[in-house]
Amino acid sequence: MLRRTYLVQLVERLNVLSADEWRAREEAHQQRVSRYADPYLARRSAGEKHPVEDFLFTYYTQKPGQLRRWHPGAGVVLLGREAADRHGWKHYRTLDDGELAFLGLPPEAPAVTMDRDAFLADRRDAVAFAAIILQGTAARPAQFGCFGLHEWAMVYHQDRFDLRHEYLQLRLGSAGTDKVVEDNRIRCSHFDAFRFYTPDAIPLNELAPSRETQRHLEQPGCLHANMDLYKWAYKLLPALPSELVMDCFELSWRIRAMDMQASPYDLAEWGYPAIPIETPQGKAAYVEHQRSFAAEAAGLREKLARELAALSGSGQP
Repeated sequence: MLRRTYLVQLVERLNVLSADEWRAREEAHQQRVSRYADPYLARRSAGEKHPVEDFLFTYYTQKPGQLRRWHPGAGVVLLGREAADRHGWKHYRTLDDGELAFLGLPPEAPAVTMDRDAFLADRRDAVAFAAIILQGTAARPAQFGCFGLHEWAMVYHQDRFDLRHEYLQLRLGSAGTDKVVEDNRIRCSHFDAFRFYTPDAIPLNELAPSRETQRHLEQPGCLHANMDLYKWAYKLLPALPSELVMDCFELSWRIRAMDMQASPYDLAEWGYPAIPIETPQGKAAYVEHQRSFAAEAAGLREKLARELAALSGSGQP
């Protein structure tokens, strides 16, 4: 009776994909990744840099080959001989004969699924922390008054410190850039932006974010908090579907482009016209983009939170 109860609950949670079905999704995912990864890999081979389009592959720890690998997420069974190859992948398992029989599949049919119990045994703390960040960020009011000044604070008095992006020119020059920092209120709430400030810029920030206060300060208007949806998504692979990870990646890609357009760098020759946040018109354009990104990020943040809630709920019977 207990065995039957386990199997009924297992089947209710599982989505079974034929080899043709999941291979089509895998191919579509790999093509989606190639649009971004292939140019980056070509530049890397040639020893070239791109200040905007390399970022997601150099700042974040997920590499192109890892991103290209497709995962269906928890609760999906993959059928076919190629699926059986995943038995050696971390956090995957093969269905046993009882599970196969209950699914109407012959004994020893090649069928694998993401191993939810093994994943949680290894990554339960990561799941819990991601949920804290996502839920806490969503619960706070969005702030839209930063105008991307974190990038300017990273080069404040840069002549005294190591140059950041030394191959790029400052649009207003060093003195003009410093004046923008000094003439504006700076209130960055995101630690992973704040930690790159020059030493002279640190006391100008009205907040002092740290890794310890991250869970209390992140808010849904912040560009970097919304970019980091990609980080939380890929860190929880293979428990999340790769399609959701790529949704977060593409949002982060577009945010990075706008973030650098509003930066102090002159990126016109790279195809990225400036958003001059030192002017009222530039500030208004920045906020318009920022609000649009925040609305899109809210939907993805909710999807990620739902996935985590299902993942960390009651374990397999």
